[in-house]
Amino acid sequence: MADQGQVRRLKRSVEEWNTWRKVHPETRPGLIGATLSRTDLRGVNLSSAILSEAFLSGTNLSEANLSDANLRGAILRNANFSHADLNHVDLRDADLSGANLSGADLFGVNLSGADLFGVDLSSAFLGDANLINANLGGVTFNRTILSRTLFAWVDLSKVKGLETARYNGRSIVDINTVTLPVDSPTRLHFLRGVGFTETQICSLPSLLTPRPILHHSLFISYAIEDQAIAQQLSIELRKNDVPCWFVPHDLLTDNYFRKRVGLAIHSQDKLLLLLSEHSIQSGWVRYEVELALSRENQEIREILFPICLDNALSRSTASWAMSLKATCRIGDFTSWQDETAYHQAFNTLLQHLKVAQAPIR
Repeated sequence: MADQGQVRRLKRSVEEWNTWRKVHPETRPGLIGATLSRTDLRGVNLSSAILSEAFLSGTNLSEANLSDANLRGAILRNANFSHADLNHVDLRDADLSGANLSGADLFGVNLSGADLFGVDLSSAFLGDANLINANLGGVTFNRTILSRTLFAWVDLSKVKGLETARYNGRSIVDINTVTLPVDSPTRLHFLRGVGFTETQICSLPSLLTPRPILHHSLFISYAIEDQAIAQQLSIELRKNDVPCWFVPHDLLTDNYFRKRVGLAIHSQDKLLLLLSEHSIQSGWVRYEVELALSRENQEIREILFPICLDNALSRSTASWAMSLKATCRIGDFTSWQDETAYHQAFNTLLQHLKVAQAPIR
């Protein structure tokens, strides 16, 4: 049962509650079955709180911190979670029908068996989220960010906005139990986004057993001035069954999205680095390279795969660029605008990306 003293404090004032949490950081709030419906809890700190079976219908929890909270079986109809932190929240079997989760951080959230009918997930982050057996009828996926999301025993044929969803990397989709979107462009966008190759998509009816990975998966790092070639490479690589992702630079202005790029890089086997006079000057590209090099040190294997689009690397005195010259195998795409030279360089790249067997995880 709920601690009634805590319930009264929470209802009196969010400011008073948050101050109490700071003074007693070791206390895990016990709010099991608490009735908090239609309460204004904007910005409240409910991290690690036990809210299982609680009544929160119509409650305003925008910008709240609910990380690691237990909301299993809670009633959350029409609640507002806009831009709330729901990292690793247990929402198994919860009733969230009609709730607003737009912009919420749902990394690692467990929504298995939850009722999400009519929920707004616009611009929410669903990395590592569990959607097994969730009711997704009428859910809005407008620009929702997906990565390593688990889809099983769900119906995607009645969701909205899936054609605008963003993908940070592979997700897990149980083809035997997932009902795919009826609309062909939306279905293709989803399947490509979660990591299916073109060959797999064409052979989908027969894909009842896992297919061995033939190429390393890639995250493409590039400067905004080189987006055209990054997009071209992405299209060509996918046509050759190489799973790859790159982040459109218009998203990198959003700090919320920027902090998730590291997850995208760590989710793929390789970082394909497009080196040019622009990328060598880019602080963002340098940041992505440093993430890849750190991962190389941890896993003691080659992660970074640079290719040169021009001769800027040979002239650069930047310490990280000079380090690449000394330690990395570098592909030559300096004549990429010439069709014959491009195809020769691309075929060489494909050969380097082939693997004899699936990478060990």
